[in-house]
Amino acid sequence: MSARREVIVPSTHRGLKHVDGRLDGVLEPGRYELPRPSALGRRVPTVRVTLVDMRERELTIKGQEILTADKVAVRVSILTQFRVVDPVAALEKVEDYSDRLYSDVQLAARRSLASMPLEVILTNRNQLSEDILRDLEGIASGYGVAILRADVKDLVFPGNLQDVMNRVLTAQRLAEAQLVEARTQAERAALEATSRAEAEQIAARARVESTRLAAEADAEAKRIRVAAEVDALNRLAAAASAYAEHPALLRLRELETLGSLGANSAARLYVGFDQSALRPPTD
Repeated sequence: MSARREVIVPSTHRGLKHVDGRLDGVLEPGRYELPRPSALGRRVPTVRVTLVDMRERELTIKGQEILTADKVAVRVSILTQFRVVDPVAALEKVEDYSDRLYSDVQLAARRSLASMPLEVILTNRNQLSEDILRDLEGIASGYGVAILRADVKDLVFPGNLQDVMNRVLTAQRLAEAQLVEARTQAERAALEATSRAEAEQIAARARVESTRLAAEADAEAKRIRVAAEVDALNRLAAAASAYAEHPALLRLRELETLGSLGANSAARLYVGFDQSALRPPTD
């Protein structure tokens, strides 16, 4: 019985098994026995296992000098986090996926920086990182690598350009703040004018409604007074008709009136006097 040899695939890795130079499969973590050459001279297949690290790793590219869209040379450092998701593609499609990824990060950074003016790079570094990440994701997936993040760590500008750009950015921020303040004041004035106009409209509607209600109330009061007067006249007409038909009722009314007046000590009653007797004597 021929001797055997073994290989161990750690839990952080995968093993690519090649038999006589041909890919025979991907080995999951574990212990595997491999055949050894036969002592009797019989041919035994040549088995080779290549380990591929599946953990997340970082790749840092430092001090790459790149021209921006407005021809300003900047030095940029980029941090890329990645991991292998397809070990077969990582080993079979490129010679060395780490070297290939390094080159692709450089090229993605050059493409992105070359399309952006310096002002945009300074004010929106996140856009630069997002552009690089988006560019890398599609490329690296072709050789089994997933890009987790790609961040611009440092940007270095030549000479005193940094001070000049800082002053420019400060002036821009001041101008933007003033523009925001002016817009805020204009919006506030517009809101106040709108509020005043609405208040005046409400007051006008209230005055119209008040006038209408007062007119209705006055008309209703007049109607009530007229109705009361008509009712009083009707009562008087009814009383006059009754007195005309029954004179005794009129006499009874007179007596009731005299009785009421007699109860008043200040009243003066003149009953059955001759008016001529009240005249002064003549010579």
